[in-house]
Amino acid sequence: MTEPLDGIAGADAILGRAFPLPQAPLPLARWVDVAPIGDGAEVVWSLDDSRAGSPGRLALYAGRAPAPAREALAGATERGVEVDGLPARLREHPLSEAQPSLRPVLELSWERDGLALRLTAQGPWTVDDLLVLAASVPE
Repeated sequence: MTEPLDGIAGADAILGRAFPLPQAPLPLARWVDVAPIGDGAEVVWSLDDSRAGSPGRLALYAGRAPAPAREALAGATERGVEVDGLPARLREHPLSEAQPSLRPVLELSWERDGLALRLTAQGPWTVDDLLVLAASVPE
């Protein structure tokens, strides 16, 4: 298991620049974890899913190389989309065995300003909501 970083400054240090946090509003978070992943870092928001129909998690990876594949998404459906005019890959998986607030999962991957980015949303997110969040990630 990877040791968590000491906050967002640890992710900044790995990237050698400010970690590109989304500028769009996020649902209420219960806690946030920051960890090194592959050649980058990932910020994971564990969301307040105490209300029925609320999403459970959002994670943003940023690194100089694409994030390692998530084994849990083997067999996911995949299609091309755009994030702010940039080509992106959207993967969807039902995660039928996860608790309701963590299913399905949507994973959006794209590149911007020399960074590989991956936004993973678990729970009842819409593709449009995910695209808005992704477009709000600064250069």
